[in-house]
Amino acid sequence: MRANARGRRLRWTALVLSGGMLLAGCGAVTTAGSTPTPAASEAPVRAVDLASGEQAEPVEVAVDGGADGVDVTFREITIEPGAGTGEHCHYGQLIAVVQEGELTHYAETHPGGVRVYSAGESIIEGAGYPHEGRNEGESDVVLWVTYVTPEGKPLAETDLSHCHE
Repeated sequence: MRANARGRRLRWTALVLSGGMLLAGCGAVTTAGSTPTPAASEAPVRAVDLASGEQAEPVEVAVDGGADGVDVTFREITIEPGAGTGEHCHYGQLIAVVQEGELTHYAETHPGGVRVYSAGESIIEGAGYPHEGRNEGESDVVLWVTYVTPEGKPLAETDLSHCHE
C-alpha cells in the first residue's frame, strides 16, 4: 500500500471515530474543502464536505442503483434556528449524528409523521422517501452525516417526482 493512500485511510478512520460513527470497509479517502452554496456566511443552512471517498467493494446498506459502485461522503451540516433542509429524498442511505441542538424530522416513516432528535442521537435515512429536517429551536443544529449513494447521484434529490415510497 502506498504511503499516501495509507495516510488518507488513517485520516478517514480518525475522522469517523471522532464523529462517533463507524462505517466498515472504507477505501482510500480524499479530503474535500468547504463547498457552500450560497456563501456559507449568508446561508441559514451550511454544509461542509469533510471527506469523500470511493468504495470498490460492497457496502451492506440499501443503495438504490448502486451496481456501478458507491460514493461515500462525510459532511457537517449546520441548520440555523428557523431554517430547514426543504423536502427531499435520497438515492442511497445516510447515517447521521446530531452533534448540537435538536432536529425536528418530518417523514411519514415516523408515527404521527414527526420525530425530534437531540444531541447525541443518530438518524438513519433510507432511499426514496420524502422527508424534511427543521431547526425549530433557538440555537444551531449541527449534524455529522455519512452518505452512501450510487456513484454519480446527488446527495439529496429535491425533485420529489424522483422519490418513491
